Formats: sequence, structure tokens, C-alpha cells
Amino acid sequence: MFDPRLFEGKVVLITGAAGGVGSAAARLLRRSGADLSLTSTHAGRLQALAGELNAQAIVADLAQVANCQRVVDDVLARHGRLDALVNCAGVWTEGDSALVTEQDWDRCVDVNLKATFFLCSHAIPALKATRGAIVNVGSDAGIVGNAGCVVYCASKGGLVLMGKALALELAPFGVRVNTVCPSDIATPMLHRQAELFGGGRPREYLDRLLSRYPQGQEARFIEPEEVASLIAFLLAAPATPITGATLSMDFGVTAGY
Repeated sequence: MFDPRLFEGKVVLITGAAGGVGSAAARLLRRSGADLSLTSTHAGRLQALAGELNAQAIVADLAQVANCQRVVDDVLARHGRLDALVNCAGVWTEGDSALVTEQDWDRCVDVNLKATFFLCSHAIPALKATRGAIVNVGSDAGIVGNAGCVVYCASKGGLVLMGKALALELAPFGVRVNTVCPSDIATPMLHRQAELFGGGRPREYLDRLLSRYPQGQEARFIEPEEVASLIAFLLAAPATPITGATLSMDFGVTAGY
């Protein structure tokens, strides 16, 4: 689908690279010629992926702001440039808002919003130098509210508006910022979500998610490779006019809002 030389000479940093979407994006971008720097908190899976793709592996907890600068410095030390930043790292939480703890809030907002902002912030000088691009992975829950998912919605809603504001700020420097907002993706994270929050009935939990989809009996979850394809397009030259966009990828779940 993508020219194997499309990203030749380009350096891409991917967060959450050990996860389903992050690893799919890494594989696609590598097949398209990109040099990769990959970061995650999951050291074993990260090292395995980096070995497979001949990529730089940087184990880091980006919720600690100092690590955001360290990651960017490590990328520049190895490659001397940064052309694109893809923020895939994220965590899920749900439950009765009356029972949410400060720890629940901090974990979700720190990973989904704070870490993404500060990595973007520290990457800005390098991206200005290459007139690069940022793609943040949001969620349909950042576009419409979901009962029982208030903290997650807040984190992803903030991510969506942050992307728009950052796009306007960086447009004079030729740096583009876009947010991809998928619905549920068929990844290990989704199945862990069903195990944790499904009340012992993970299959019923997943079926309830699918019941929101307008496809009825044909409903299915998004594949990570489908999200990766949209990310790659947004980083490519044909997407140059696209910045400040929030791109829904949800089988029409949010179309009626």
C-alpha cells in the first residue's frame, strides 16, 4: 500500500510502541523506509520489536516529565534529527465517578494527556528544524462522552483540543499536528480492559461495546493495522494540507453527534 521509500531518510519516534497500535505503526513505517526510535515502559516487548525492526529502543515512563526530554535527547543523539512524533501510549480506566480515586485520575491523565503534551513540547525544536509532523492517537471517547468513563473521556477530550491548539501554534513553522480518534481496537489492551471491567464476563463486555456500532451483526473492532495506515498517511507528503484535524475512525459511532 505504501511505497517502501516513502519515509526514507525520515526519523520517527513512536510512544507506546510495545502496544498493539504502536507496534503496527512501527512495522508499517519501517516497511516504508523510516528509521525508528521506539519507547515504552514494557522493556521486554520493546526490545524484541526494536530488534525485529533494527530500531532504537528507549525504555521510559513518560508520565515523568524529565523522561520526555531524555527520550528526545536520545533520539537526536542517535539520529541527529526528528521528522515525526507518533503518540500511541495510553491507558484505560472506567467506573462510577463517585468512586474514582486521585490515583485513578493521575494515572489516566498523566499517561494520556500530560505525557503526550510534554513529549510534544520537548520535540518542538527538532520538529521545527525538519518541518515535521505529530500524530496523536485519541479516541471516540474524546469526541463524545461515555457514561462510566469520565476520567478517560476527560483525558482524550483534552488531547483532541490540545492537538488543535498546538497545530495553530506550530503552523507558521511548517509543523503539522493531527489527532486520530479510533473506537475500540482489537488489541491485547482491549481484552485486558474486558477482563478488568467486565465483571467476570469479558465476552459480554465486548459484545456490549459492539452493540454501539451501526453495522449490527456485521460489527467488528478496528484492526491495529488500519489505525497504522491512517497514521502513516497523515505523516506523508500528500497529507500536507491536513493539520489541526480530528479524524474519526469508528465505523460511524460518533456520526450522529
